[in-house]
Amino acid sequence: MDISIKKEDIVKGKIIDISHDGKGILKPWGYTVFTQGGIIGDEVSVKIIETKKNYAIGKTMAIDEPSKHRVEPMCKISNICGGCQLQELDYGTQLQIKTNKVKNDLVKIGGLDDVIIHDTIGMKEPYRYRNKVQIPVGREKGETVIGFYKKGSHVIANTNTCIIQHEIADKAIEAVRKYMKEFNIEPYDAKTGQGHIRHIIVKTSFETKDTMVIIVTNKEHLPNKNQLLDRLKRAIPELKSLIHNINNKKTNIVMGIKTRVIYGEDHIIDYIGDLKFKISGESFFQVNPVQTEVLYKKALEYAGLKGDEIVFDIYCGIGTISLLLAQKSKKVYGIESVKEAIVDAKENARINGINNVEFHCGNAEEVFPELYSKGIKADVVVVDPPRKGCDTSVLDTIIKMQPEKVVYVSCNPSTLARDLKYLSQNGFKVLEVQPVDMFPQGVHVESVCKLVKELF
Repeated sequence: MDISIKKEDIVKGKIIDISHDGKGILKPWGYTVFTQGGIIGDEVSVKIIETKKNYAIGKTMAIDEPSKHRVEPMCKISNICGGCQLQELDYGTQLQIKTNKVKNDLVKIGGLDDVIIHDTIGMKEPYRYRNKVQIPVGREKGETVIGFYKKGSHVIANTNTCIIQHEIADKAIEAVRKYMKEFNIEPYDAKTGQGHIRHIIVKTSFETKDTMVIIVTNKEHLPNKNQLLDRLKRAIPELKSLIHNINNKKTNIVMGIKTRVIYGEDHIIDYIGDLKFKISGESFFQVNPVQTEVLYKKALEYAGLKGDEIVFDIYCGIGTISLLLAQKSKKVYGIESVKEAIVDAKENARINGINNVEFHCGNAEEVFPELYSKGIKADVVVVDPPRKGCDTSVLDTIIKMQPEKVVYVSCNPSTLARDLKYLSQNGFKVLEVQPVDMFPQGVHVESVCKLVKELF
């Protein structure tokens, strides 16, 4: 059948899936159309705004018949804000979508159709779960706007609250908003590079409620900083740290390299289980503390440590998984490329009294093979890479090292599938995968996977 879909055409159909970036997928006449707006099961009318060789991109103009999975969103601007993509979809269906995403990628990309893939572990309360908010500040029609970007744009959706963030973050952001208005502090304009405040970052410990607020500015000076501190203290008694970060470059990178402590310490304390972690402004720490424990508990289960193992933790960050592994093994080697993270990791080992972990700063694709070349071998290798997955040299070193087990923690099912395929073709068997919903109301899903060395 010859299909000719042109720009400005209106097509009708049922949304049958959700893409990795939250767009609805429909297939009129078998031709794929991605549309902004709508959820699985919606019958929609879509205006085509762009055509490609094998697909088109559209915008939902009308929901002709709503899905049976549709629910009333808790957020008033969920239909325009890009912070969440799935709020209008019932939570059970959200979890099913994430399970299917992992299954489909493992089969289609990884060729792995004999792996046990468990149902995604969800949350009892899938709201107010984030311990970190990173929110842009801008100007619209002469007014300061603070909020997440609108779907598919760099236009800020102004908001006073976010139901996936901790309530303390709402209070902190509102205090900054009032301070900016009272003292005529200019918001940053990304088009001109002018203005003052660019981003507000709030980090909160769910365990202690200790809170850090970071103000990212376009200029060296933070005006009326004592008045800002006073307003933040009144709004959030839990405030332990106020940080000023300077980023005067025209870039999408949020934080600059220069940081000053205005009040308190340069860190807050958070916990995973009974382990204590120092969280600095630059530290990466999982944003969902409830599900982090679920994810890491499963990783430890898959590692199956008895106490006498040598373990590698690749892409170790500030040492969260490393220290958990160290409690149950003989020795752990952690590798991370971010210098500040390694400094935090060593300090976290110190404050927890853990001495059987050794942290190395450098690119995993260089440090890991180098340590192996020196004769250091592991019984278990844990990898927790960024979204791009593992570098090939990391996978090749695992293959040469031949550990008894590999535990792969992933934030991207497609690169997970690619890497699992490579390992499965080179002496490892993928046994099972456990998806965990770290980001309710959003499209992303984390997984932890267990591999074992095959015996020949």
